[in-house]
Amino acid sequence: MLSRRAFLQTTGAVGTAAWASNPRGLEPILAASASVADQSPQDVAKDEFYWREIQQSFALDRSVINLNTGHHCSQPDVVLNAVKRYLDIENQAPGYYGAQLGRNLETVRRGLAQEFGCDIEEMAITRNASESLQILQNGIDLAAGDEVITTEQDYPRMLTTWDQRMRRDKLVINRLQFPVPTTADDLYARIEKAITPRTKVLHFCHITNLTGQLFPVQRICRMARARGIRTIVDGAHAGGQFPYKLRDLECDSYGVSLHKWLLAPLGTGLLFVRRDLIDKFWPLQAAPATSDKDIRKFEEIGTAPQAVRLAITDALAFHQAIGAERKAARLHYLTMRWASVLGQNPRIRMYSSLKPGETWGLATVGIEGMEVGKITSFLFDKYRIIVAGLARSAMPGQQFDWQGIRVTPNVYTTVGEIDTFIEAMQQLLK
Repeated sequence: MLSRRAFLQTTGAVGTAAWASNPRGLEPILAASASVADQSPQDVAKDEFYWREIQQSFALDRSVINLNTGHHCSQPDVVLNAVKRYLDIENQAPGYYGAQLGRNLETVRRGLAQEFGCDIEEMAITRNASESLQILQNGIDLAAGDEVITTEQDYPRMLTTWDQRMRRDKLVINRLQFPVPTTADDLYARIEKAITPRTKVLHFCHITNLTGQLFPVQRICRMARARGIRTIVDGAHAGGQFPYKLRDLECDSYGVSLHKWLLAPLGTGLLFVRRDLIDKFWPLQAAPATSDKDIRKFEEIGTAPQAVRLAITDALAFHQAIGAERKAARLHYLTMRWASVLGQNPRIRMYSSLKPGETWGLATVGIEGMEVGKITSFLFDKYRIIVAGLARSAMPGQQFDWQGIRVTPNVYTTVGEIDTFIEAMQQLLK
């Protein structure tokens, strides 16, 4: 059994930075970023020498082209190695080392709070955005007849959760529809118009999982707070895709899947709740009354592996070594590389805004007169390209009147893979 000192040194609890526990894994990234420090993010976005260094940090199957990284992302080697390291440590004497590792979660909490811009006592570590948002949806006290405003294009799991509360608690769930793409003013106006004296909650996405439609979060949250309405914001696809701070959004609560754009281990997420509202939400699993105002009450899930949560620090380190602005610029560059070419064809239907500051690594496209199943089958059967096919689902799932494919490249996607996608779509259009 390791001594306490040796244990702390192995887990990285001794040192000035948590991510330094595996410095060699980050050295090439830090060196590459230092070499372009005097260039704008937009210039670096086109520097294939720089991004080749990033791509070398992943062990991928390049015999397929994965353009569905928005489902959940591949992890860089530094993150995978961290997970394995923590699993090996805990496995030596699980009850003992599991407890020791669990104490280091405060380092993870601090890192997430700093990256996302909130107080450390407002940050909970969860397993995904769905869990984070269901804590909020099921944890808020609402009475029969109280109204919740959400949209037809919010995430299916969240729509199903509100549907269950409607059936169980006799709530009124108002699901708003909107065209895609649309404007911030249009979204704001639709939500404001829908508010009634019985409205208690606004639940909406930062960006949607379907088309990446960006919502004016701060404007909506300010309007809601002035009327005494709680806000629940789904940031599943926002966290790690483009830079922002929670304090600037001014929302009451917010959930993120860290295993998407932050490249963290599968099964990691975060939950933000304003400190003065923590006691207004019940945890998903029971916690003692002494924890009513403690953000950690939302983490009560029983015995669970510490490895995936602790390795979030390594994902944060990798993300920060690249730089949030550079990463966002690269994702926008990759999206525009295919969208600007395909958009010239009159049969192409773009369901995502391509304006700067409104799109990054998630965009959705369709072909007039062609069912989505034919598109996805052709891309995979002929080119081994993986995308997400989108079409209306049965209630209480998402409702929309179009079909298309969601294309989500990532920092490990090569321009060659994007160009192959362009070629495949052009062939299909013929």
